[in-house]
Amino acid sequence: MNRVLPILGVTALLAAGVYGGYQVAEMQGEPAQVLKLDPKAQEASTQATAATVTQNTSAQTSAAQTSVEPAYDDGTARTESELNTASVVKNSSDGLVFIETTSQVAPNEQQQMLEQLFGMQGQTQPREARGLGSGFFVTDSGDIITNFHVVENASEINIRLHGDARAYPAKVIGTAPDYDLALIRADELPQGGVKPLPLGDDKQLEVGLKAIALGAPFGLDFSVSEGIISSLEREAPVGVSNVPQSVIQTDAAINPGNSGGPLLNSAGQVVGVNTQILTGGVQQSAGVGFAIPVSVVKQLLPQLQAGEEVTTPLLGISMFELSGADPAQLEEYGLPETGVLITRVYPGSPAQRAGLRAAEPQERPDGAVAPRPDSDVITAVEGREVDSADDVKGALIGKRPGDQVAMTVQRGEETVNVNIELTNFRFN
Repeated sequence: MNRVLPILGVTALLAAGVYGGYQVAEMQGEPAQVLKLDPKAQEASTQATAATVTQNTSAQTSAAQTSVEPAYDDGTARTESELNTASVVKNSSDGLVFIETTSQVAPNEQQQMLEQLFGMQGQTQPREARGLGSGFFVTDSGDIITNFHVVENASEINIRLHGDARAYPAKVIGTAPDYDLALIRADELPQGGVKPLPLGDDKQLEVGLKAIALGAPFGLDFSVSEGIISSLEREAPVGVSNVPQSVIQTDAAINPGNSGGPLLNSAGQVVGVNTQILTGGVQQSAGVGFAIPVSVVKQLLPQLQAGEEVTTPLLGISMFELSGADPAQLEEYGLPETGVLITRVYPGSPAQRAGLRAAEPQERPDGAVAPRPDSDVITAVEGREVDSADDVKGALIGKRPGDQVAMTVQRGEETVNVNIELTNFRFN
């Protein structure tokens, strides 16, 4: 009787294949430390300092305090930073749009189960769902960039402009689901109503620079929040395939409804498209927001304007991650400790045309079922080491049909370098 090896979990894996997924672990930080001052020590220090203060020093201190106090205009503080933020918001608000969508949502499994239990077949109909989001003008002709998830499956889209209560119907022109981007256009906009925002350069950003987020958090349209660029070294699962991609991290408050809105720098230029937040389960801003770099928007804009659905090419394989397997077993079966084992190669795919081989099960003398030791294991793509299926999928982001992908494969004791030409292949 065959026994299944723990390395693969199920024998059927080699026949059916496994798609790697992305897991987001809950991030837990250490509690903040509060520094408590000793009141007595503070009092003694104050008295000692007071004893050394002369009239002259007091006058100097008074003058210094006067020089650093912010200027006030009709009771409103006008520091340099405030003036900059107010100017950016004033010049950018008319380029922001508020998006409302309507879609038809089919009954979920629980509703369908209730129908079966209580004989209500056919009584539960698809319900109408409404969504909110943000977007911004990028061209004088009225092209609007937003997140794909804002307009996905929408049967009706309406937008509103800043300072205008009227709703204008809009339609989707182009989409990039794997990048969570979409381009929409509205009909019958008023003359002078289109105010495109300038696109900046996210490559020039530095951690600590100002970040201003515009959008409609919780439906509170045309709202503003401010923070800084928190990190430029983050990856997060983006798009319908949840492939890890480079994102801009900011602590500017981003909440549901901000999706698709612009992240601006202090020059009023768009440096990112607000897309998601890390919440810790409370579904609201916890000071960790992510934006799609504007360089991605620039790269995809011509295709979106042409009405294309921008998709990421596929290799046409299924993969199993070896990093989670028992190293002793991997050594016993002649497989490396890292990389992804190819468990299936689909007919007509770029992988098949390049000669990649799917692992084949073999029965060992002890009755165990294991992959052949000469099975193909992907160890690097485009010169970068591979440890997970997401590493392979991430290497395809930004690629187009006709592009070549360099791959390193371990086939038994042999290392094989393979160049794969990407196509429009899709799984049936």
